[in-house]
Amino acid sequence: MKVDLLICTATDLESALLRERLGDRLGVQVLRTGVGPVNAAIAVTRRLAREVPAAIVVCGIGGAYPGSGLRVGDVACAAMESYGDLGSASPTGFLDMKALGFPVINGSTPIYNDLPMQIFPASEQRKFITVSTCSGTDAAAKAIEARTGGGVENMEGAAVAHVAHLYGVAVGEVRGISNMVTNRDTSAWRITDAAIAAQEAVLAWIDRQ
Repeated sequence: MKVDLLICTATDLESALLRERLGDRLGVQVLRTGVGPVNAAIAVTRRLAREVPAAIVVCGIGGAYPGSGLRVGDVACAAMESYGDLGSASPTGFLDMKALGFPVINGSTPIYNDLPMQIFPASEQRKFITVSTCSGTDAAAKAIEARTGGGVENMEGAAVAHVAHLYGVAVGEVRGISNMVTNRDTSAWRITDAAIAAQEAVLAWIDRQ
């Protein structure tokens, strides 16, 4: 079966509704990548090595930074993805890949930490920030938000966008907001509700195509 749309989720929770509603829908495949940028990059690369789809959409949950204007239960898509912690610490502050002089993707226009997106399945758009260590304090959240201008934190999006760019595939990302990125308090998280909201948004977008 030729795949026109590959939907990437980190966990089964983030894809359960998609699998239930889409079933064996022609041209659409759901891929569980595992959590974190390395798992995501490996899973998507292996899949694209077999067949290159027309488009990739990441679907899952994320945390919203305090100044994003988003609240728990909202859904947003990535206006841009960014590696939020790829770079170097220094006495004068964080140095991103551009400051270090190392593009993550070479080309006519080098790409450093920020990766452009081409698909926008939700009306709310924010810059998404991919990290390997989720922010769990107010201070960390405010620092990365101020440094990156990001709105939504996650652990896979930039890695998937990175692979998509290398293969020349259009990519988008949708996340339901499960928590605010502040001092870690799991009692305030709404993971299941956020996962469902993100999947509903992707399904609605598919129906509009």
